[in-house]
Amino acid sequence: MWPGGHLAFGYVLYSLGTRARTRAPPTDLNALALAVGTQFPDLVDKPLAWWVGILPGGRTLAHSLVVMLPLLAVLALLARRVGHTPQVTAFGIGYGSHLVGDALGPLLVGSYSELAFFLWPLTPTVIYDSEPSFVWHFASISLTPMFIAELGLGIGVVGLWLVDGSPGIGTLRKLVRRDENPK
Repeated sequence: MWPGGHLAFGYVLYSLGTRARTRAPPTDLNALALAVGTQFPDLVDKPLAWWVGILPGGRTLAHSLVVMLPLLAVLALLARRVGHTPQVTAFGIGYGSHLVGDALGPLLVGSYSELAFFLWPLTPTVIYDSEPSFVWHFASISLTPMFIAELGLGIGVVGLWLVDGSPGIGTLRKLVRRDENPK
């Protein structure tokens, strides 16, 4: 799944879940935590595998439940102490949705061995027949049904995000203003 697909998939789950639970859209801070969570596994694994070379593949360490579950447990304990439990929940939903999103393709085509990343390093990782670089992946985009579905999901989610009041934008604007007006 592409970064935009991960973000869209996570946002739909979080927004609909939040509205079902609270009858309100996601808050700015929670939406930003969710967005980071939807990208987190790739932000860890891809650079460590492709650029640094210390991981065997782009779906290993941060894509593993062996790492994710203890990490979220520690974050939840810390968040409880400082009063940021909703943000860790949003991050966790984003993180989990990323892993589910990466599992959808292999599940749909019956390539169950590709799901070994869920238990890495207890199970060996799949080494994909692709060049390990972002440029290669973007250059190899083709209009597969999965890519078109992600694109359609992304367009639809922009509408949902706008209906929700564009959560996250307010906090980002405040951060940018702070950078423009240093004290």
